[in-house]
Amino acid sequence: MKYLLYILLCVSSSVGAQELTLEQAQHLASLPLKCLQQEYPNKLGQMLLDSTEIQSPKKLHPTFYGCFDWHSSVHGHWSLVFLLKRFPNLPNRTLIIQKLQTNLSKANIQVEIDYLNKKHEKSFERMYGWNWLLKLQLELEAYNEPFAQELAQNLKPLSDIIIERYIEFLPKLLYPVRVGTHTNTAFGLTFAWDYAVHSKNQRFQQSIRDNAVRMFAKDENCPFTWEPSGTDFLSPCLEEMALMQRVLPEGDFLIWLKKFAPQLFSKKFTWEVARVSDRTDGHLVHLDGLNFSRAWNFYRLINQYPKPFAHLKPLADFHFNFSLPAVVDGNYEGEHWLASFALHAFEEKK
Repeated sequence: MKYLLYILLCVSSSVGAQELTLEQAQHLASLPLKCLQQEYPNKLGQMLLDSTEIQSPKKLHPTFYGCFDWHSSVHGHWSLVFLLKRFPNLPNRTLIIQKLQTNLSKANIQVEIDYLNKKHEKSFERMYGWNWLLKLQLELEAYNEPFAQELAQNLKPLSDIIIERYIEFLPKLLYPVRVGTHTNTAFGLTFAWDYAVHSKNQRFQQSIRDNAVRMFAKDENCPFTWEPSGTDFLSPCLEEMALMQRVLPEGDFLIWLKKFAPQLFSKKFTWEVARVSDRTDGHLVHLDGLNFSRAWNFYRLINQYPKPFAHLKPLADFHFNFSLPAVVDGNYEGEHWLASFALHAFEEKK
């Protein structure tokens, strides 16, 4: 089966990054649907004070226990909501909604809240998981269906805690983290900013903007040639660019970008895709995610500034198409999360 899906995705992506089709959507939905309530294997990011805290993943996190870890479960939920919203006739729609309603019940969310309110878990999933949670919150709030609105209300108390955690933590972060994995500071603020804007939360917007400018405004000549590191799934240079693209006025952003990434303005700019030597290795397969990360940031840049950056479209498509066929059923190391990255690239491509 996975080889048929591989052929399907190869054919559908061979000409250029296309619109998401129902057939692709069905396949990409099948991956988070499969793991949303799959408890094991599981990687808990838990701090243990004593033996009484040793419990099963589902007991600890009755909402986000599937898909290997908490944050992957969160963006697995987002993937399904995203696809339901865009494909009303998506196969397994009823089953997907049932699973979302089961996981995102008020009672389950309260257990998640209780976990995050433990004094020794204040940094749990900071900021990668926080960022994806607010993306899920936005997707539910923007989906005008009764079931989605109910789930948005259920999730909101947890999201409100996360927002306060951001506002409390950001001034304490004296130096940004510039890696290509979970703790990347810039990526940890992008979806958070989108939700702050969507929810018209001026206080949250101000916190993100002020701290982003403080940490990144003076950056110049991002070392593109240093990417990728061995297990990156985010582009440190482009994620920083994406954050500043959000928080700065257009004119200020272009001035900043000419200092930060002058090579992007050149029509001769090229960038080799990240290649994966072993997709059964849970860390090495991260590099497929890096290709999607580069693609979604290029697409966002092109869509907002088509005149100076239209020449980047073939490069974005090349990165996107290179890893799209890898999002197949068969290796849990990649299948539990890569669909979300592919879908976000589709989302930014528009």
